[in-house]
Amino acid sequence: MAKDKSVFFCTECGFEASKWMGQCPACKAWNSFSEEKVKVQKGVKVINHGDRPAPTSISKVKVSEETRITTEISELDRVLGGGIVKGSLILVGGDPGIGKSTLLLQMCKKLSDKHLKVLYVSGEESPSQIKMRGERLGAVSDELLLLSDNNLDNIEEMINECQAEVLIIDSIQTMVVSDVDNAPGTVTQVREVTARLLQVAKRMNVAVFIVGHVTKEGTVAGPKTLEHMVDSVLYFEGDGNAGFRLLRAVKNRFGSTNEIGVFNMTEEGLEEVTNPSQMFLSGRPVSVPGSVVVSTIEGTRAILLEIQALVCGSNFNNARRTAVGVDYNRVSLLMAVLERRAGMNLSGSDCYVNIAGGIKLNDPSADLGIALAIAGSFRNKSVDPGTCIIGEIGLAGEIRGVRSILQRVKEAEKMGFTECVIPRPNYDKKSMESLTIKVTPVGTVSEALNVLN
Repeated sequence: MAKDKSVFFCTECGFEASKWMGQCPACKAWNSFSEEKVKVQKGVKVINHGDRPAPTSISKVKVSEETRITTEISELDRVLGGGIVKGSLILVGGDPGIGKSTLLLQMCKKLSDKHLKVLYVSGEESPSQIKMRGERLGAVSDELLLLSDNNLDNIEEMINECQAEVLIIDSIQTMVVSDVDNAPGTVTQVREVTARLLQVAKRMNVAVFIVGHVTKEGTVAGPKTLEHMVDSVLYFEGDGNAGFRLLRAVKNRFGSTNEIGVFNMTEEGLEEVTNPSQMFLSGRPVSVPGSVVVSTIEGTRAILLEIQALVCGSNFNNARRTAVGVDYNRVSLLMAVLERRAGMNLSGSDCYVNIAGGIKLNDPSADLGIALAIAGSFRNKSVDPGTCIIGEIGLAGEIRGVRSILQRVKEAEKMGFTECVIPRPNYDKKSMESLTIKVTPVGTVSEALNVLN
């Protein structure tokens, strides 16, 4: 017999405990535990050894080709790895108002135009509200079916009746399973609903998209096992004040996790950005100390970004260091290298580093650009506006090689830059002879500082 038992779950990360605690030992969140009832089954399950599966040699396993559905939104297809895989479960997360429902509704319109049955289920909005948004986005089609319900049992019956090929759940925190007595959005409900949706996707060969709310740290709310259960996890990023949005694949069993999709939010919905470099460099100041352009790799594409640095005298005993869009510790490390290897006294100066456009940059090839931006602001010297900087910096002050150097240089050449500073280990005269852009190899930080005017 099953009996009820009280268990405490962390609402931030899903950590389970037998008693209430003030701070979660897993994610260190305060006052995040909530009490929930769970059913505990007594007895041991008996396994029939006569029907147990036998191991199979990997060389004898038959593999069927993945059936993909193109969404006709190239940036979304890029992130998904070429399209939607039938029978996959995809989690889409992001801040409120970032554009999750907008993108999925636009995708539904593209799929319904291809005569695919699409079922859009919302537990937060009525069909009339969804249609109002759909009319604004131009996403109205006879093949697009709307359902306002939060009971998963009713949703499963509707999938069978309408023979849906794509299912949208907006959002996972509003769905409930009748077998579980907990309220919608609790850890137990979210975990059970996701498990049921995974079974639906695999059994009915339906592609399922689920929208997940995020916490203040930017991660999907609910248990961490939620991300492990799904096939793909997509995150929407972007500055709420800026128009652009980034769609990043954090997990993808059917494609690369390094790809990003770039969109621009307009009154008619999300528009694809085919040239992200041009968008991120728009409005760039010319010949201003502390402004440097770097070439980074996001997935399989090269993107040019502007790095801005401001160094000024400090009014406090401890100088301030602020980094936006780049790792704070990395900025401190590069400032230490400039002090030790280039003889720059930065200990008494405040330093502020920002990636223009609000994008988060993790590529170490931007080290040289950050260092030159800081040095330029400190010395009040600017880098030529037609120069692009590429290179990773080591603690000895050496400029280390980076990957895909030719692709980075070609992107700078395409955007009209006249010179590109690259690491000496990456310089190959033979492969760069055909380029019209001037390529300048550097080996140390001191040598790279000669780029400053």
